[in-house]
Amino acid sequence: MQENKKFKSGFISIIGRPNVGKSTFLNRVVGQKIAIMSDKPQTTRNKVQGVLTTENSQFIFIDTPGIHKPKHKLGDFMLKVSKNTLREVDIIMFMVNAEQKLGPGDEFIMNLLEGNQTPVFLIVNKIDRVHPDKLATIIEGYKERYDFAEIVPISALEGHNVDHLLETVERYMPEGPQYYPADQVTDHPERFIISELIREKVLHLTREEIPHSVAVVIDKIRRDEEFENKIRVSATIMVERDSQKGIVIGKNGAMLKEVGTRARKDIEMLLGSKVYLELWVKVQKDWRNKSVHLRDFGFREDEY
Repeated sequence: MQENKKFKSGFISIIGRPNVGKSTFLNRVVGQKIAIMSDKPQTTRNKVQGVLTTENSQFIFIDTPGIHKPKHKLGDFMLKVSKNTLREVDIIMFMVNAEQKLGPGDEFIMNLLEGNQTPVFLIVNKIDRVHPDKLATIIEGYKERYDFAEIVPISALEGHNVDHLLETVERYMPEGPQYYPADQVTDHPERFIISELIREKVLHLTREEIPHSVAVVIDKIRRDEEFENKIRVSATIMVERDSQKGIVIGKNGAMLKEVGTRARKDIEMLLGSKVYLELWVKVQKDWRNKSVHLRDFGFREDEY
């Protein structure tokens, strides 16, 4: 009689420069949108855990903020989150963008990894955007700089080679318990994901300094009989200056209305229910440099 295969579980950190596709990969493997995506740097600010459970394994992925040189206390917090996860995991996935040359940001990350005993995978993402002949040259440049346990080229957006990557990761995972129920895809509460979905729409619709100056606080979530039993979500979009408030609200409230329309669709998909979404905009001057506001908005250093 064949012995049952032992169950494996592991924590996998996804690190890399901003905008290399970490959140796109995470959403693909868990099959649901739990991490927001944008073409602007610093989109992910907290570590977002995504859970994938198969018959024989449970992968717990940690999508960290893009590593960059901090310019304010929020940036310090984001770098600390990314660095701390390197000590907590079984595997580190260093993701790079095939379209970008190996640069100072990549060197900075590889310097952080020096001496780390955890297996480090090089994940070359966005291979659908470069000619196959260039791929070998890109990989060779990284191989000369660091001794990676595995090198796997993928396209997180198209799904190319993602299954192979998961199989490779599984080989390195230790035997362990099932930490989360099989149908759970994240350990973050709904409030966190809803706030991130709203922030994502602001990122998509605004330019210049606005995206980096925005935080979203969920004030209330409840089912409301007055609104045809819809789930009522009240949220406040925080900005740093009065001029930014005007931009987020827009002429005759047009921008805020568009943010709400787009966010409501994603929130309804997340909650599986009709949603009535109320959005407010508030100025909290220079909040990214004030510890008290960072804590209030969910960036708690003591948790990391």
